[in-house]
Amino acid sequence: MSVELLEEIEGWKLEAKLEDNKRYFYHTRVVNRILKGQKLYVVGRKGTGKTAITEYLNTIDENQYYSQKLTFKNFPFNKLYELKDKGFTAPNQHITLWKYVIYSTVCRLMRDNPNVDYESRQKLHKLFNDDVEHALSNAVERWTGVKFDLKVLGTGVGFGNNKEIIEDEGDWTRRVEILEKFLNGQIGSDKYVIMFDELDEDYKDIIEPEKYKQYTELLTSLFKAVQDIRARFSKHQFFPVIFIRDDIYDVLQDPDKTKWIDFKVDLEWDESSIKNLLAFRLSRAINKNSDPQQFNEVWNKAFDRGEVKYGHRQQKRMTPFKYITRSSLLRPRDYIRYMQVCSENSLEKGHSKIKPYVINESDTSFSNYLRSELEDEIHGVIPDIHRILDLFTVLRKQTIRIDEFKEAFDNAVDEGLIKTKDYQFVLQMLFHFSIIGNQPKQSSHQVFRYKNKEARLNMKENIIIHRGLFRALQIL
Repeated sequence: MSVELLEEIEGWKLEAKLEDNKRYFYHTRVVNRILKGQKLYVVGRKGTGKTAITEYLNTIDENQYYSQKLTFKNFPFNKLYELKDKGFTAPNQHITLWKYVIYSTVCRLMRDNPNVDYESRQKLHKLFNDDVEHALSNAVERWTGVKFDLKVLGTGVGFGNNKEIIEDEGDWTRRVEILEKFLNGQIGSDKYVIMFDELDEDYKDIIEPEKYKQYTELLTSLFKAVQDIRARFSKHQFFPVIFIRDDIYDVLQDPDKTKWIDFKVDLEWDESSIKNLLAFRLSRAINKNSDPQQFNEVWNKAFDRGEVKYGHRQQKRMTPFKYITRSSLLRPRDYIRYMQVCSENSLEKGHSKIKPYVINESDTSFSNYLRSELEDEIHGVIPDIHRILDLFTVLRKQTIRIDEFKEAFDNAVDEGLIKTKDYQFVLQMLFHFSIIGNQPKQSSHQVFRYKNKEARLNMKENIIIHRGLFRALQIL
């Protein structure tokens, strides 16, 4: 059994789209709150499970439940920037666009809902036959085009004695009002969940002032559109939901942003919740239909008993879970990757369980993964992040004084190796992504943002590099 278990762990996927979500999706309270319409903004850094939730919500097979995931991976954002409602001022000029996209997506879902009257479904089939899952940009372009005609829904949109005639006249912004009135009369009591994911496609270009302004205004409009729709359809189960990275959420600015908190939920993990997740995944790795076993019981089926030796002359010891945890950023993806590597190395050595020394040997491979993952995440803000991390390899120290870093940084700038010139901004970003933390005088304590989201960089204290990066930066 243990060999089969390691082979199953080795085959786990880092990408939620590729994972067997029916088998491995770990159901948390966040999902229930989304399905009740209590939370509309799901915020978390890469690897915390945003896409896994969207994949799960998009595969629920229940009566009166309809969902659609809108992914903006490889989306030509310039098309969206051009679609402004001139009746609004910045940053609200895209609210109408987002409402139109959401309404149109719901109309597409209603085509297949038997609770919608047959005549309306036939009309919706003629209008909304787009492949929004694989060709969303084409759908948006057609919906906002001059030739897209909603008259098939009827010259008078509205129900009962309240019919109003709204002329389209080729202006896509007028169509929002048409669809809003149509949905008010037809949406019924069924549940519709529209998910926005992978909105970071244009984030890599926000270092340009104009792109930064366009991008943040576009996303700010999306948040306000979602909130407005939820208010307008408060008596219905109509839930548009945004999944977004925390660093992108943090740069958005709006006078009413504090009000977003009512609908916001942070994807945060601690050691306890990670253990619950791993107990679930390991139980399902053993039996795809199994209920979760106790953590220690199922953990010991994959890992040999004993402690990992480390440090000078291997004189220090630590439990396998603690050893893996200190190299992680407390994200599910980190644990999955570390366990993948350990399983692969164990199988190659002919072991049926992961032995403590293999965990130590797997540290280098995991460290290289973590560096690559962090460079991808931060590249949009600091394009030369790779060379900046190389500075730590040159310094070759775990704990560094601010003035030491500044000297190495300034030298690299003078030599033309680094184009970013503000070392304080760089340190703030490295701290934000938990590449570095603060090392207070009390050496047993360190301050990292991934452990305390409210933590702020203290420029008067030494900085310390995250343990998971030591081997990738050749510090050990």
